Amino acid sequence: MGHLNILKRARRYCDYLVVGAVSDEALFEMKGKYPVVALSERMEILEAIGIVDEVVPDFSIDKRRVWQRVRFDVLFKGDDWKGTAKGHKLEGEMAEIGARVHYFPYTRQTSSTELRRALVGY
Repeated sequence: MGHLNILKRARRYCDYLVVGAVSDEALFEMKGKYPVVALSERMEILEAIGIVDEVVPDFSIDKRRVWQRVRFDVLFKGDDWKGTAKGHKLEGEMAEIGARVHYFPYTRQTSSTELRRALVGY
């Protein structure tokens, strides 16, 4: 639900909303585990929900690399990143390229990590 809430909110701020779907390999690099749903399927879901204008694969944890292809103005994140070391790093990297980070309230509901834990015990 958290990602969906961010997409709905971001839609209101954008004339053209591009979403980067993080590759399986980049997710593994960030989290140490592969996603349950493959990149191609996640991209198809994002295209089908009708909120975004374009879906692009994001192959790097460094958002400056996807910016080189897409040239976005704003990167949207949940505010669980705000005030953290990773949030400050991201804000600095975006400032380097002339983009900014906008935070939306973090959705404290079902997380993919919690779903994964529940499925392991099932």
